[in-house]
Amino acid sequence: MPLTVSEITKNIKVLLEENFSQVSVVGEISNFKPHISGHWYFNLKDSDAVISCTMWKGLNSYVYFTPQDGMKVVVNGKLTVYPPRGNYQIDVRSMKPAGVGELQAAYEALKQKLAAEGLFHEKHKKEIPEIPQKIGIVTAIDGAAFRDMISVAKRRFPLVELVIAPSRVQGSGAAGEIVDGIKMLNESEVDVIIVGRGGGSIEDLWAFNEEIVARAIYNSQIPIISGVGHEIDFTIADFVADLRAPTPSAAMELATPNISEIISFITAFVSNSAGTLTDICEEKKYDVINIMKSYGFRIPEDMVRTNVQKIDFLLSKIFQSMDFVLINYKNKISLAEKILDSNDVRKQLKKGFSMIKQDSKLIKRKSDLDVNQATEITFYDGKAIINK
Repeated sequence: MPLTVSEITKNIKVLLEENFSQVSVVGEISNFKPHISGHWYFNLKDSDAVISCTMWKGLNSYVYFTPQDGMKVVVNGKLTVYPPRGNYQIDVRSMKPAGVGELQAAYEALKQKLAAEGLFHEKHKKEIPEIPQKIGIVTAIDGAAFRDMISVAKRRFPLVELVIAPSRVQGSGAAGEIVDGIKMLNESEVDVIIVGRGGGSIEDLWAFNEEIVARAIYNSQIPIISGVGHEIDFTIADFVADLRAPTPSAAMELATPNISEIISFITAFVSNSAGTLTDICEEKKYDVINIMKSYGFRIPEDMVRTNVQKIDFLLSKIFQSMDFVLINYKNKISLAEKILDSNDVRKQLKKGFSMIKQDSKLIKRKSDLDVNQATEITFYDGKAIINK
């Protein structure tokens, strides 16, 4: 009795999955497609054959690099059959490069690609501030590199504030966390960002060779210093960064001024400025003296002196005029006093004269006298009344 398509496919599925439940396959990646769901779909091929592969989200998060077409890898997993299409595939559980050479080839390929786009060009490099107030750091906080950077900052410029964006720096998911740290610090008020970690193999440093990290550094609005690995290590992040430091400690050295040098500069500046100001004042002092001795300055001085003399002369005339007026008035007053004194009634009465009044009216002539009216006669020593 013939089998149905489903039955033969089911038998093949059981046969393959029971006999190939654990396989390790080496091949070259082709047609790599990261799905929006997070799953990976790709082919593994060699010169004679091609096999489909699937790696589910969750499992692929443990892969520390981003697979690329043409990369030779070793995958571990099991064979499965996809009945709707009747084809078999590898259900990949883990993946690693077939050798260091594969990572190096991927590194060179990405380096050429980004260089062609201009991501490494000097015209895109942002200036590193000389005296930053806040420095952002993207690194693993449990690593020696982080402790070294803290130590350098305290020694060189203890006034600076450090803002930390903790991130894994190797292994699966590290690249994504580095990108998140850069984005977070771009939303903070930091002046410069250090992205770094200590030394290691090319596999350990691979997160800094990922394209997403390179583009995050390039798109950062805040200048970034890369300090990845040792002096001999170069990553893609180093080429994109605004400034490359050979080590994380050196990155902090480049990011911070030396406070002792600043103090020495200020001290020297104040000392030199004081001496310079003294010299300038002395020089200007003699300039002023010479100017004041010049003919142009003597003319106003002479004019002032002449006018002072005129004022003195006018004041003298005023005082003389006032003296003349005062003497004149004094003479007049003296004359008036003498006249008053000579006309004093008491003195006239004392000489033997008398004063006659009728009805309080002074009688000067005989014709004014009324013999029938009471008459008041005033003598020096008293009064007498006649005809009361």
